[in-house]
Amino acid sequence: MFSLTKAKLAAVGIGRQCFAVRTLNGVTLHAFRRGFVSSEGDQEPTASENELFDIIISGGGMVGTAMACSLDHRFTGLGAWDTIVNMRCKPYNKMQVWDACSDALITFDKENLQNEMAYIVENDIIVAALTKQLQTLSDNVNVQYRTKVVKYTWPHAYHVSESIPWVQVSLANGKTLHTKLLIGADGPNSMVRRESGIPTVKWNYDQSAVVAVLHLSEPTENNVAWQRFLPTGPIAMLPLSDTDSSLVWSTSHEHAEELLQMDEESFVDSINNAFWSNENHSELVETAGSLFRMALSVLMPDSGSARQLPPSVAGIGPKSRVMFPLGMGHATEYIRHRVALIGDAAHRVHPLAGQGANLGFGDVASLTQVLSQAAYNGKDLGAMQHLLEFETERQRHNLPMMAAIDLMKRLYSSNAVPMVLLRTFGLQATNILPPVKEQIIAYASK
Repeated sequence: MFSLTKAKLAAVGIGRQCFAVRTLNGVTLHAFRRGFVSSEGDQEPTASENELFDIIISGGGMVGTAMACSLDHRFTGLGAWDTIVNMRCKPYNKMQVWDACSDALITFDKENLQNEMAYIVENDIIVAALTKQLQTLSDNVNVQYRTKVVKYTWPHAYHVSESIPWVQVSLANGKTLHTKLLIGADGPNSMVRRESGIPTVKWNYDQSAVVAVLHLSEPTENNVAWQRFLPTGPIAMLPLSDTDSSLVWSTSHEHAEELLQMDEESFVDSINNAFWSNENHSELVETAGSLFRMALSVLMPDSGSARQLPPSVAGIGPKSRVMFPLGMGHATEYIRHRVALIGDAAHRVHPLAGQGANLGFGDVASLTQVLSQAAYNGKDLGAMQHLLEFETERQRHNLPMMAAIDLMKRLYSSNAVPMVLLRTFGLQATNILPPVKEQIIAYASK
């Protein structure tokens, strides 16, 4: 249980973690001190008062913990970035994406940017850094684990005599909490979303992702992110250090199972072959692509980028190979009366663009800004008026991104010649237009 003076924060459970926040009107949500206060300030609250929270966050993953940490900016504002830098993260200043069925490629590089393009950070390190940040608030936060939510009871949208005006959260340990606003950050199978009756549009991709830590054959600067679109799905190698990279290989369920069961040598050979083999090339596509590339070079002779070769893999980290199924999902609403969804509870995307967690952290920043303003103005945190601002802003950003990711996944799922030619021409044309690439980077960074 997290408990704070001007905010009461509770963490409950490991599988389904909850954070609860209690604030006073007019106080920003990240101003915390140990204990509880009533409106008089120094009086000890009663038990019934302690059970009413301004905010409960259901979900203790990256997004839920980030929301509980500060309800402020991203990691720098949360105070966790220094911890992440001291553990393991790797900036990269170039990305190369290319097609396994043709010579077409596109590169994004630092020449068009003032800073690093992005940082690669492992999920466990993000969670550990956020958890450590919570622990630095030891005078402010008391954490209770190993219990979970078993039931939510919803209030009427309009107050009815003798009804409870708050969301009621029943825990497995028998305790009941009440909150003015419940934030669902409990993943793609969100209990908050399901029990609140929010519809979801979703489908499976008939693919699984295999992830692992890769050891490179020799130390390099390792500041390039690599992604190749195979007929069975994209494979990506993302830098973690000068000697290690992270693998994300999206492929069929059957192939993923095979990759998981392979011995290390065979698995490494499969990875290197996936990045280096040209067995899916066709003469027709290569000829057409070459002619189109020559025409583009005449029109814009100084544009385009030289192809680089990816590093070879020599081994994998012990027990780092895992797989998980892939799909797309989107909640038709992000909010209901006294309910808001963030992260995978609101949207689930294919990992090919690496935007899943970023979309969730964008939700955190947007919702926190809205709630902080509402708290400063003394408004009801669960009121629909400001929650609608959050929903509108995030859906306007998330839906185009999700549509683009889904379209890209479908476009590269076929090795039919017309489809290969279409994406070859599109990739080559985009690669010679720096302003277009800059816009792509800027939108993905929001």
